Amino acid sequence: MLNQNMKSLINSLWDKFWSGGIANPLTAIEQISYLLFMRRLDEMDIKLKQEAEFAGGKYTSMFSGKFNIPNTKEIVDRKTLRWSHFKQMGGGEMLNHVQMKVFPFIKQLNGDAESFSKHMSDAVFIIPKPSLLVEAVTIIDKLYIEIEKQVQEMQTFQDTQGDLYEYLLSEIASAGKNGQFRTPRHIIQMMCELVDPRLPEMICDPACGTGGFLLGAFQHIITQNTGKENLFKDENGLMRGTTGDKITNPKIWKQLRENTFFGYDFDSTMVRIGLMNLILHGISKPNIERQDTLSKKYNEDNKYDVILANPPFKGSIDKGDINEGFSLDTTKTELLFVNRIINSLKMGGRAAVIVPDGVLFGSSNAHKALREMLLTTCELQGVVSMPSGVFKPYAGVSTAVIVFVKGGETEKVWFYDMETDGYSLDDKRDKIETTDLPDIVKEWKGRSKNKNEDRTKKHFFVPIKEIKDNNYDLSINRYKEIKYEQVKYDKPEVILDKIEKLEKEILDGIKDLRRITK
Repeated sequence: MLNQNMKSLINSLWDKFWSGGIANPLTAIEQISYLLFMRRLDEMDIKLKQEAEFAGGKYTSMFSGKFNIPNTKEIVDRKTLRWSHFKQMGGGEMLNHVQMKVFPFIKQLNGDAESFSKHMSDAVFIIPKPSLLVEAVTIIDKLYIEIEKQVQEMQTFQDTQGDLYEYLLSEIASAGKNGQFRTPRHIIQMMCELVDPRLPEMICDPACGTGGFLLGAFQHIITQNTGKENLFKDENGLMRGTTGDKITNPKIWKQLRENTFFGYDFDSTMVRIGLMNLILHGISKPNIERQDTLSKKYNEDNKYDVILANPPFKGSIDKGDINEGFSLDTTKTELLFVNRIINSLKMGGRAAVIVPDGVLFGSSNAHKALREMLLTTCELQGVVSMPSGVFKPYAGVSTAVIVFVKGGETEKVWFYDMETDGYSLDDKRDKIETTDLPDIVKEWKGRSKNKNEDRTKKHFFVPIKEIKDNNYDLSINRYKEIKYEQVKYDKPEVILDKIEKLEKEILDGIKDLRRITK
């Protein structure tokens, strides 16, 4: 959780960029991300060196040696490219140094052949004023001091930095760009518990945005491979671990960090932000590509073991560019993405996907065809209905998580009616004490033993025949029963006596006020 001081610092950072001439939220967050990346690289390099020395090994710093600035004959000492070095410069000198030396350095960080360098090739550092850069560097340093305070209070660095990033990225979502909504990290965490990604599976998000689901899957796997003595319950009541101490084979770590996570997005800026986000969280070589996964150019069928996604809810695609492998005759992206996910899974692969409620009960032929596909060519295991406030402040849409396995056939579907996710459902989204998330995870994992047929409760099963008879409707309200309790009222004469007594008290109060005012 971000404290109020951190939120104030982030808001101040936005204000500085706005007044400094960078008003577009997406442009601002990209430039801020570059600075966060530069700051974190310096810190990560120091940490890796300390870990290597503690283990008795060797570590070659990324800031050791010389750097030949591309397209120039100038060679600089890499030590001068550290955040801790250039932050001490004056405004004009700092701006020139970061633009001409530091930024070209991070653009080719992992070598020309790597995904990061490829997508950074057309990136531009456009902070226009020395004063803006100095102010931004100062605020970011203060933010990282606050992060360290949070770490000392037992919140992990990754979680606090994730909160910071989410708070920054909320500006993108509020701008309504491409129908993209930031998925809260605790919802991602719940979905990872439902679909349970594990080693050595290949995990994908076909509309990855900033990489939140891929990062969530990485952290889930780390938790699953952390010893009991290092596990703890987080603020959402779910188990977390950050050490991954059960993974002792370096080859497995290499596989996890380089060949496990795959993401696609059609927006080049989002791809760059996603790459930086994953690298900063320890996924050294993320596989994120700029690609429209609904188009004819994309062909990654039957490839992935696990898919986690919150694809765009609104919008349509040119019919002439729709991938020919789709079964649905529609241009609606919220339907085509589910079709894409089914096609991309291996047989037996698992998926947890957020969909707008309309997908569950829409009456068009394409809506019904998709639901029939989920129930007959997949095993639709569960539908978790979420309250509409989950995506506030930037969207009030009602949504659900569908969980399914490719192949097989559905016999019954487990429904859960989530009433609270642990945060207020208004625009503020303040933390509250009650949350359904631990119960959802617990009941999901024990659902095979629990044959609950009581539909007045939060969770229950519905057989496939009943769903088919209801035109493949998957909305929980179709099946949930509301238990009405008879309310006993006082007799009319008792109610009238109470009203008369209240009225007398009001009149007496008015008389007293009149005496006082005379």
